[in-house]
Amino acid sequence: MPASAVCRFWVFCLLAILLACGTALAQRSQLKAPWNMYSPQTDISEGKKLAEEIEKQAPLCHDPKVDAYLTTLGKRLAAHLNTNGVQYPWEFHCVNDRTINAFALPGGYVFVNRGAIEAADNEAQLAGVMAHELSHVALRHGTAQASKASFAQGAAGIFGTIFGGSAGGALLTQGISLGAGSALLHYSRSAETQADVMGTQVLYDSGYDPRGLSQFFEKLQEQSKGKNPPEFFSDHPNPDHRLDRVDEEIQKLGGVPRDARRDSVEFEATKREVLALPIVTKPASKSAAEGGRSSLPTPTQPSGNLTVYRNSELSFRYPDNWKQYGGDPGGAAFAPDGALMNDGSGNNALAYGLTFGTAKGQPAAGGLADATERVIKELEASNPNMKITRQPQDVKLNDQPAMSTYLSTDSPRGGLETDWLVTVGRPEGLVYFVCTAPQGEFDSYRQACVAVLDSVRFEK
Repeated sequence: MPASAVCRFWVFCLLAILLACGTALAQRSQLKAPWNMYSPQTDISEGKKLAEEIEKQAPLCHDPKVDAYLTTLGKRLAAHLNTNGVQYPWEFHCVNDRTINAFALPGGYVFVNRGAIEAADNEAQLAGVMAHELSHVALRHGTAQASKASFAQGAAGIFGTIFGGSAGGALLTQGISLGAGSALLHYSRSAETQADVMGTQVLYDSGYDPRGLSQFFEKLQEQSKGKNPPEFFSDHPNPDHRLDRVDEEIQKLGGVPRDARRDSVEFEATKREVLALPIVTKPASKSAAEGGRSSLPTPTQPSGNLTVYRNSELSFRYPDNWKQYGGDPGGAAFAPDGALMNDGSGNNALAYGLTFGTAKGQPAAGGLADATERVIKELEASNPNMKITRQPQDVKLNDQPAMSTYLSTDSPRGGLETDWLVTVGRPEGLVYFVCTAPQGEFDSYRQACVAVLDSVRFEK
């Protein structure tokens, strides 16, 4: 065969190979992250604050070997994740909870229940669960959902649901669940489908059997027949034809590679380590009358030293020993360490501190009094035990007409809390402040809130 013919033959073979590779790559589903009004840095900074609260309250495994294994596995998967150039500070933690679940907070803070490790038959299945969670981070589903709610209802939103049933949290979210019962993010079915697809791609690109994710789901479905669904499906809604969609993506990727990794001695050793951990029993919940949470430590008293908060619409000063959650014109919350407590129904709620926000366009119809009444009705709808203890009264805030209302509802600490609601009409909407504390401790917090309110200055 002439040299030119041999050359053409090899060129043809090379082109065929490149064409086949390109076709396989082109068939891979292309995923577009949903619209998001928050920056990736907000995901990281606020996710870190939430992670710190979880580490204080959740029963972590506190096993260096298990955490080291999860970190190694998680970073191996994250290396094949399309984050659009964002460098997330990945952290991985084992939670000593035998319910089958895992979750990832915005910014890359991942928590895996021991139950998920125990339920996985091999490393590929556990890697599938973690790849699914990492995909939620990369696609920024948590803050995207918060953005959608903020845009639709003018809520500050992003972190409102970490305050659960508290009055401030109810106003921030205006009844929308954006994130986190027990600090777990509840995603839409479309977000779940995206995370399934990207998670499958990450498994494939990391060298794992891409069927690991669907096999884990299949196992959970089989085990839960005739029973309540596993907690994972409660926090991660099950899309229609979930397994079929994952299998479809595997075929688009070219099928299961022959040398796909399924298990490892490290996984088996870690699973044995987890099985040997002491089982943490969840204490039976007690009613407020039984003093179920009254033994919790009391947060540090508000500092007399104030620091400045400012956005494009207003500024004020707040105690410098309070943390800030959120911080856009829609609203934010300020609270001392230890102010977030389980409300007894699996949600975190703000027991101490101050929340502010803006309900866009509220005062326009009927004036300040009607807008305040609508806000109170929303609070009562989301807090069935809430009652008005002092009717709305006219006051001044920064020399502008405002209304002051006192309410009472169940405190996540046990017993009752006082919520002092102050509303003021502004061109951008109804601006509200909620000061929250257990009734027996409210006086000291009221003084701190008075200092905050006295310092409020509107920018325009």
